[in-house]
Amino acid sequence: MNDLTSYIVIDNNIRFGKPCITGTRITVGDILQWLSSGMTNQEIMEDFPELKEIHIRAALAFAAARDAMTEMVVYETAT
Repeated sequence: MNDLTSYIVIDNNIRFGKPCITGTRITVGDILQWLSSGMTNQEIMEDFPELKEIHIRAALAFAAARDAMTEMVVYETAT
């Protein structure tokens, strides 16, 4: 199985340090917004040919991992 984190980069010189798909200026947030607006993976890849299915999955995995970490930090500081 591919390590999805290898498809995400955080560089302060690219999009102000927002997590991006490696080799692009497309952020995880961009992908999440497109999906939440109702775009399909296929539509996203047609509009942005540099993206592949694995990149969209990596963005979702990154967001899920970040959410889990936020929950853990909040829970630990609340106790």
